Amino acid sequence: MPTLIIAIVSIVLLLVLHELGHFLTAKSLKIKVEEFGVGYPPRIFGKKIGETMYSLNWLPFGAFVKIPGPDGEGENLKDSENYEKRPAWQKASVLLGGVVSFWLIAAILLSVAFTMGVPSSVSDSETNLPNVKVQILSVSADSPAQLGGLKPGDVITGFEAAGDRTDIDTVLGVQDFAKSHQGQEVSILIKRGAEELNIPLALRSDSSKGILGISLVRTADQSYSLKEAPLMGIKATGSLTWQVITGWFGVLKSLISGGGLPVGVDFVGPVGIGSMLNDAAKIGASYFLQFIALLAIYLAVFNILPIPALDGGRILFLAIEKIKGSPINKKVEQKFNGAVFLIMLILMAFVTIKDITNLF
Repeated sequence: MPTLIIAIVSIVLLLVLHELGHFLTAKSLKIKVEEFGVGYPPRIFGKKIGETMYSLNWLPFGAFVKIPGPDGEGENLKDSENYEKRPAWQKASVLLGGVVSFWLIAAILLSVAFTMGVPSSVSDSETNLPNVKVQILSVSADSPAQLGGLKPGDVITGFEAAGDRTDIDTVLGVQDFAKSHQGQEVSILIKRGAEELNIPLALRSDSSKGILGISLVRTADQSYSLKEAPLMGIKATGSLTWQVITGWFGVLKSLISGGGLPVGVDFVGPVGIGSMLNDAAKIGASYFLQFIALLAIYLAVFNILPIPALDGGRILFLAIEKIKGSPINKKVEQKFNGAVFLIMLILMAFVTIKDITNLF
């Protein structure tokens, strides 16, 4: 239960920091901000400092920034305070402030994780390493591993055959065991998060198709100095961002071609994310920070997409205004944003129901 609470609070803090990015960017450009609220109304209490009301609200689903202007409410403001009167680059900067905050959070969290120690790929020949693991990278379709329920990220700790146990700490150890037990019934011992599982498998006798049907990597924890960690955090943020983008293109390509979701890919909502964060917290602080950082990167990439109701969608409307040389009708923009937001809520409801079902 404590780890679940930490997971939920972490998600909320991530969303609060996203809105803080919008808020600080607007303030730096001297654009009026009527309210910065943590949570959503009804309000618990608030205090006005200068022109801005700072509030704490009952519904703990993130935060909000109220800037008169983006929704056509800035007519009575001075031009110097009015969002709508500002140049397009300043409007875009306010919108990008929230997206950039996700990347900054990811870089900071990964930097902290690198000082604590993060899993890095190592060879079988390297010894005396901390927290050595043999992990599954991918699982082939219709393989003994997939039929047995193995998943990417599972840690292989050993095998059992005919009552004898063989402990594993190298990739070659897995391969040798599989070759020596082709076509036999064995049990594979794995760790999945905090769980330890004993899974029966029927190994293939034909090695050309893969006896187990998995790809593996050997990892060990590697830590960096306070001087090295920030650079590693920035590099990792860039690398993970690229992996997220290319991964989404791969999923989209598979869906368009009629191949469905690739093996190991699934859609999850807040409940599923909370469950995965809970599992990561049980494994260790470094894993938890890395997962939060990855979630921040996913949110950054998603938010920048040119879809109405998202920051990227608002930037798209700004670009259209710039090209056509006149403002877009605010009612039309609001209708687009509202329609897409409703669609996303419906999709989120379906995904959330699926996540809750999977929990039981």
